[in-house]
Amino acid sequence: MSGRTGGPGTVSGGPPEPPEPFDPARLDLADPYPVYRRYRETDPVHAVRGGHGGVAPTTWYLFGHAEVAHVLAGRSFGRTSPLTARSAPVPDGYVTLRRVVENWLVFLDPPRHTRLRARVTPPLGAAAVAALRPRVRETAEELVAPLARRPVVELVEGFAAPYPLLVIGGLLGVEAERWPWFREQALALQQAGGTRGDRTPAALDGAERAAAELDGYFHRELAARRTEDRGDLLSALARAGAEDPSLSGSELAATCTHLLTAGHETTTGLIGKAVLALLARPEVRDELRADPGLLPNAVDEFLRHDPPVQMVTRWAYRDTELAGRTVRRGDRLQLVLGSAHRDPDRFPDPEVLDIHRDGGRHCAFGLGIHYCAGAALARAEAEIGLGVLLDRLPALAAGARPGVEVEYAPDWVFHGPSRLTLSCRPSLHS
Repeated sequence: MSGRTGGPGTVSGGPPEPPEPFDPARLDLADPYPVYRRYRETDPVHAVRGGHGGVAPTTWYLFGHAEVAHVLAGRSFGRTSPLTARSAPVPDGYVTLRRVVENWLVFLDPPRHTRLRARVTPPLGAAAVAALRPRVRETAEELVAPLARRPVVELVEGFAAPYPLLVIGGLLGVEAERWPWFREQALALQQAGGTRGDRTPAALDGAERAAAELDGYFHRELAARRTEDRGDLLSALARAGAEDPSLSGSELAATCTHLLTAGHETTTGLIGKAVLALLARPEVRDELRADPGLLPNAVDEFLRHDPPVQMVTRWAYRDTELAGRTVRRGDRLQLVLGSAHRDPDRFPDPEVLDIHRDGGRHCAFGLGIHYCAGAALARAEAEIGLGVLLDRLPALAAGARPGVEVEYAPDWVFHGPSRLTLSCRPSLHS
């Protein structure tokens, strides 16, 4: 493929130098893209051989768009290891955590995935989301109002985290006053993520407790909805369980936990990174403030340029070839979405944030049967939330030059700022 030779790691007059084994823990969390480029140009299907005398499966890191898209859409790959029948990256000994996470849609294959997704998709589809937009805007405006009066704003805690959590919580039908508790449980669950550099036994114990808390809560709420339909998503899922006995209570409760956690962490990362991109590019910020009609396309470009999910996992269900490399049944594939979105074979000038490009060709929401069921809601949340921030937050006003402090959590599944502090200085042109 073009664009994959002669880059970093190339010896003059010879073949590219083989890169060192790829290790996400060694990446710069704020800017992994130079490393991605090196692998994309020298070894786009990169093997990290299994340990334990070769017994453990090989892990393949895929950096090119063509390979990533092929695996996402292909039926030769799925979410469950054909050798262990496991999907979720949860160690042994964490029984509740494993049971909850392995029932998440993102870790299911057909036919269970097909049956459960059919019940979740309608309340998250385009028509349903269109009806939700006034409520989403109201939520965003209520959160931004107090921030607009503060000289120092912590944007993650003050807006980017509670905003999508309140939206998905309202859709599910849970109490708004519970959002700090839900946020606490969601952060604890994240500690179980397979790419985190700080995954310790204590963190996994916390994730186990959070899984038990959320599982118990949603079992109780689903039981209450069986006798009282409140017109929310929990009621719809309770009704689905009554109509289809093959849908277990554990599947339905786990689906609620999945919607609550994944449904807000991705949007939190997207908003945080979009704000950072706008602060670094005041001309783009000003263009969006002047023409909010550009926001839907801009959201797709933010998703392409710096996606909130950098890597996703698949397993090979049969021996296959990828870019001339032999992938064996049972091998694990890590699809590096952040690299695929910067592939010049797919996106011209991929390093440039261009809110006018056809950004909808990205893989941020997946492809094929695992295309994100909440994509329409995530897009609406980001579009509305960024629009309100641009309109109301002094740090994003024309001419503003805020001080910025940012920290990233060591996580490549839900990737983005864990803290984003803006010191709002008065505009010289206001």
